[in-house]
Amino acid sequence: MNTPLAERLRPNTLNDYLSQQHLVGKNGMLYQQMKSGVIPSLIFWGPPGIGKTTLANVIANESGRPFFKLSAINSGVKDIREVIDKAKKSGGLFTAKNPILFIDEIHRFSKSQQDSLLEAVEKGWVTLIGATTENPSFEVISALLSRCQVYTLNAFSKSDLEALLQRAITEDSILSKLNIELKETEALLRFSGGDARKLLNIFELLVASFEGKDIKITNDLVTKQVQSKAARYDKTGEHHYDIISAFIKSIRGSDPNAAVYYLARMIEGGEDVKFIARRLLILASEDIGNANPTALVIANNTFQAVSVIGNPESRIILSQCTTYLASSAKSNAAYEAIGKAQQLVKDTGDLSVPMAMRNAPTKLMKELGYGDSYKYSHSYDNNFAAQEFLPAEIANTKLYNPGNNAREQAQRNYLKLLWKDKYGY
Repeated sequence: MNTPLAERLRPNTLNDYLSQQHLVGKNGMLYQQMKSGVIPSLIFWGPPGIGKTTLANVIANESGRPFFKLSAINSGVKDIREVIDKAKKSGGLFTAKNPILFIDEIHRFSKSQQDSLLEAVEKGWVTLIGATTENPSFEVISALLSRCQVYTLNAFSKSDLEALLQRAITEDSILSKLNIELKETEALLRFSGGDARKLLNIFELLVASFEGKDIKITNDLVTKQVQSKAARYDKTGEHHYDIISAFIKSIRGSDPNAAVYYLARMIEGGEDVKFIARRLLILASEDIGNANPTALVIANNTFQAVSVIGNPESRIILSQCTTYLASSAKSNAAYEAIGKAQQLVKDTGDLSVPMAMRNAPTKLMKELGYGDSYKYSHSYDNNFAAQEFLPAEIANTKLYNPGNNAREQAQRNYLKLLWKDKYGY
């Protein structure tokens, strides 16, 4: 049996590695680390088929290190310990060439499995490289995360994927012997969903469907051959992102019927319930916020509940939360406020905090005027005293603009009563 095209084209050097120039380009952090020979433990975070495994292999090849690989899907604590023992014997302790332990889908490891890696990483027995499609802040324990650098791998661009196809046509030992005309690429790119591995698999199947050496790839041909794929929910591909996008937009658009339909699509497709709950938690703050603060409480309770209950009962909790959020008043005022505030910080830099707002824990600070003229709000009527809290350069700047709903209108009225015309409420 022939080795799959994706495997045949897997690069072994950084020069052959497509994309991720922010990491592997001449100015990239990973390039500099490999050049120095000091490679820390890493977590690669990015969509499927983006080259996380390939990059780990390249690092091992170019650094001349032993390479051990585990998959979180079918490995337990025993497997981890066995590999660590082999790595210790292979590389020795505290050497510059300590072995690389690559763990695919590290987010699927339980806390105890992740705990079993700590000593090996801490003592330098292995350089850990973990790959994940999920946010490591949520899925990797903090003790392990603190010992690793997290690098985000970006989705392939259209030009990257087309370059990959051209490489397959010109450099592959089998395809280079054929007369392949890549007339159109749009359908190929659409069905692969930015997943390079899937793209090459589809391409290889298309080529194999031809008799003879003359092959012409068109959008119509691709659509006819792989159209059935689009009807299925693929939790690692393009359809995954389409469904979750429709789910979020249905809730944001206050349509509980569409929202619960897309929820059912994800549940029936085997989506991770924590992934769904996490997106609900973000949405509760981003799209509802102070229009209904209870939404964030319910979403947080949902996340906690499905984390301990699991399938199939978690579907009921997710449905309750989904329909509640979809039926709630909406506001993105808090989301907009932090965005404006962060941009203001970037534009204005490190402005001095007004003297009245500074803490004065020492006698010298008090003598220098720290905290002078500060008005303690609770000492005044209605627990409020008009004063300037912002740095002088940006005084009177309004960043929070309450939304047009009952709760936030009440906030607007209250702020206007306090601040009069200062912020334009």
